Amino acid sequence: MLAQTLRSDRYAYCELSVPEPHVLELRELSRSAEELTRERVRLKNRMANQLWRYYPQILDLSDDVAQNWVLDLWEIAPTPEKARRITRPRIEKILRGNRIRRMGVEEVREILRGKSIAVAPGTAEAAALTIRMLIARLRLNGRQLKEVNAEIDQLLEEFGEGSGQRDAEILRSVPGVGRTTLATLLAEANDPIRRRDYAALRALCGSAPVTKRSGKGIIVVRRMAVHNRLRNACHYIAGSAIQHDPRSRLRYDALRERGCNHSRALRTVADRLLAVMCAMLAGQTLYDPAHAARREVA
Repeated sequence: MLAQTLRSDRYAYCELSVPEPHVLELRELSRSAEELTRERVRLKNRMANQLWRYYPQILDLSDDVAQNWVLDLWEIAPTPEKARRITRPRIEKILRGNRIRRMGVEEVREILRGKSIAVAPGTAEAAALTIRMLIARLRLNGRQLKEVNAEIDQLLEEFGEGSGQRDAEILRSVPGVGRTTLATLLAEANDPIRRRDYAALRALCGSAPVTKRSGKGIIVVRRMAVHNRLRNACHYIAGSAIQHDPRSRLRYDALRERGCNHSRALRTVADRLLAVMCAMLAGQTLYDPAHAARREVA
């Protein structure tokens, strides 16, 4: 059967190539960045859960308890009792050192000295011990994530250098494409991107639907056999594009009016953007939002 398909469906086969060293390096770095980001979310949730037990005032300072200035404030006032004795100069030093301007010294001081909750003896001390260990891990995670992102930025700058217009620069010009999604596309779908293979790219990313035919009807369903990282990247790209690209927004609104749900509409927007990416890569041109308008006028 395999030999027969090779004879009759040769178009469905393509030659596999060994990825270049910088592609493998970018793949490992992008996966490491994703893993570090997930770990950071888990640590933040654990810290927030501990703070809810005895010290919810810290949660009123910011939605992100892993920010350095929030961690610094907790370290000088780990309990509500110590927060009542905190001085204005110490708060001002932390805010100035972290360049926080959206909140003033008095506002922070009032929040920290807010009404505390009654807890059993030893609860605050036990939670503080756990939070202290979580903070150490959060600071290490932040340093590692910063280093990995710097390495990714450097690789993206060097990606495809010396081959005319660089693929990374072209893809970066597409609305919704940022560092993380760009690294994922170039690392996980390098072969389809290099071949400008739109059909393979949309199948990997999950924007190509699956059509099931029988003698009585046709059913079109969502593709489930996809590359998870590419599917997530396209979801984020489309979600950002509908906020910054008017044409993507119009397409999204039209699909929603037709009754498509949010995820279905985003998949169609992502599918269009993938087609645009392949056309841009083939022509070695950057994204031009006015291109479609000029073509319609012509």
